[in-house]
Amino acid sequence: MDAKNKTRRDFVKTGAAAGVGAAVVAGFAPERVNAQEIVWDREVDVVVVGAGAGGMAAAIAARDEGASVVLIEQNFDIGGRAILSGAAVYLGGGTSLQRAAGIEDSLEQVFYDWCLQDRPRNRYNDRELAWTYVEKSIETFDFLAANGVDWESLEGRSPDRLDSVPRRPTPRQWPIESEVIVPSQKGSGLMRPLAKSAREKGVVILLQHKMTSFVREQPTSGRVIGITAVEVDEWFKPQDQTTNIRARKGVIFATGTHAGNVEFRRIFDPRLTEEYQAHGDGWVQLNADGPIAALAIGASLWGTAIQTNEADAQLSKGRLATRSNYHALAFPPSAPNFFREKATGLSVRNWQNVVLVKENGLRFYDETAGIRDYEYFAAAMAWTGDLKKLNGGGPIWAIFDADGVEREGWNVMPPDVDPDGYFYTADTLEELAANIDNKYQWRPMPGAALRETVERYNSFVDSGVDHDFKKPTPRYKIQRPPFYAAWATPCVHESYAGVRINTKAQVMDMNAEVIPGLYAAGEAAGGYGQHGLGRCFVYGRIAGIDAARNSAA
Repeated sequence: MDAKNKTRRDFVKTGAAAGVGAAVVAGFAPERVNAQEIVWDREVDVVVVGAGAGGMAAAIAARDEGASVVLIEQNFDIGGRAILSGAAVYLGGGTSLQRAAGIEDSLEQVFYDWCLQDRPRNRYNDRELAWTYVEKSIETFDFLAANGVDWESLEGRSPDRLDSVPRRPTPRQWPIESEVIVPSQKGSGLMRPLAKSAREKGVVILLQHKMTSFVREQPTSGRVIGITAVEVDEWFKPQDQTTNIRARKGVIFATGTHAGNVEFRRIFDPRLTEEYQAHGDGWVQLNADGPIAALAIGASLWGTAIQTNEADAQLSKGRLATRSNYHALAFPPSAPNFFREKATGLSVRNWQNVVLVKENGLRFYDETAGIRDYEYFAAAMAWTGDLKKLNGGGPIWAIFDADGVEREGWNVMPPDVDPDGYFYTADTLEELAANIDNKYQWRPMPGAALRETVERYNSFVDSGVDHDFKKPTPRYKIQRPPFYAAWATPCVHESYAGVRINTKAQVMDMNAEVIPGLYAAGEAAGGYGQHGLGRCFVYGRIAGIDAARNSAA
């Protein structure tokens, strides 16, 4: 533990400053704050909560307008989930990068491709928010470039699946290896230069604090005039020190997705019970603290139908043998947050090498289904027939044998696997089932059921036909011990609903009235169901500019 903490602390010295962030546990209720009794510890023009894509853009934009800015963050480093991302940014319409590659594009075409095409997610967009995003895309691209993002060329790039022409610029990887969180991803190439620019411009960045409430002049009326926050430790646990920060012009929250708050996400989809982990929550907590605090002072949710359209990335089939198992996130042991992650996980090259079973020991779908196959996820979350567990589909385990390990070339020891509840081994299938002791496995797996499942599957390998789920030509029997069970429950990747905002990123209440002084950006805001970083940067920048120009004292 000391060595892991040393890695993290050394990283803090070289890669970050100090801060207040945004996270709450499931079921958290923001405290009621009497604005008249607050003693302010700091006072600035604009307070920004969350140092990811939306928050960093907001802080820089507000500072560019001459506002004094404090940016607060729950983690020991900046970046949010953006720093973990592949860093492809939805920005187009005729950017300088497109023109340099000879690519013709228009705002109208962007609007059609990303907002109007008849895809389930697009049907529920607030089109005013969507058009504003499109209209500000080129400005936002230029803003990011001006603040140090070094874009790769689009020459020779093919359009992505939602594009009619090449768009989605990606940055070059950040050159300082110790500040790259996930080596296979390019998110550091976005967030490190932006953080550098923010600090150089005078943004005060405070880390390892979380917001506990917004302060409004009256509980549900008047202006939002600041926040209260509490210091947290490296596990996000609150400490004794509370900080009250007054915002003369505005408070902006860009606290990210609510994927990690079980009860909040179940507002939109009751199937998403506690067994489904949240993508990236070993880096930052994803607990809906911003929206919950905003709802407590009168904000409204918006665009809730987008959340459950099942069109893109709500769930992700990913890595094995690690709790938060998004397919593209393999944290190396050198990562500063590895003490939370505990394992890199096993990447599956060929899903023919495993069978997937639910907690009852039974297969439920073709294992070779794609990582975004929504029929697979519907089957994964389907009821198993157990009256003790009506909602959710329960844990899913990948079952394989020694031959499968050899074919995949896996290391089945830590740090690649997490034996503390997410990876098991035994010499017989019955013993393997009995060994599974995971807090989300609400009943013991029936050993006889697992044995029968594997024997039936092996018969499909003999016949070449999967009579249950049509897996294409089952290839490998599971027969040589030791046998293995690895956590394979899909993780919650994305969320599209959040608080209601207008085209200035101002938060609105149930009567469609603006809550003065409060702004939201990125995945904390609802109404526009884009998967990715574009809307975070665009609306973060919009919020920063409008808050800084706010003349209210």
